[in-house]
Amino acid sequence: MFDAVILDWDGTLADTKFAVVTAFQTVLREMGCSVTDEFVERRIGIGTRRTLVEALETKNKPFTEEEIEELMKKKTKVQLKLTHTVSLFEGAVNLLESLESKTKVALASMSNRKIIDRLLDEKGIREYFHVVVTADEVIQPKPNPEAFLKCAIDLKCHPDKCVVVEDSIFGVKAARQAGMKCIAISHTLPKEKLKEADLLLEEISVEEIERFIQSLV
Repeated sequence: MFDAVILDWDGTLADTKFAVVTAFQTVLREMGCSVTDEFVERRIGIGTRRTLVEALETKNKPFTEEEIEELMKKKTKVQLKLTHTVSLFEGAVNLLESLESKTKVALASMSNRKIIDRLLDEKGIREYFHVVVTADEVIQPKPNPEAFLKCAIDLKCHPDKCVVVEDSIFGVKAARQAGMKCIAISHTLPKEKLKEADLLLEEISVEEIERFIQSLV
């Protein structure tokens, strides 16, 4: 039996890659830090702070905690100006509509609250979520399971009654550590990278996801 579905945002429901990469690269250049777009892309989902720290450490760029905080604020400002470049993946709205009448639905994202709130309103999908947890509400980013466990608590559901829908290695690991079933959608990653998931899809398929969830009843 399951009680809730917890969805990731970046790369799962929405194609945010351009906005996220551009925002990171903009603020990193201010620190004289040059990394590839792929470096940033591989870290989408682990949180802004950790991505910035790893980039600066990789390039042996000294930094203070105050500088990281300032970079995070600037990155948010840049990304908020790029929300028009974000699009929902095909099938995302259909999936939300399908789940709405069947179960509780939560969003667990390592983007910050300002960005997620703006995008949910712009895309007109806020109403589908009973709970929204962002990086601002947790201490540990994915692959730590904190975000998913907080969703379960806020939904008043036991973790083993929750199904996570993710697209990243970090998200799949977090779901497994939370004791939750996991559906992985390999929009960008090779399938073998997500083999720990209980169900692996190449794109959002309402039918496949519904079939998997029904099998848990």
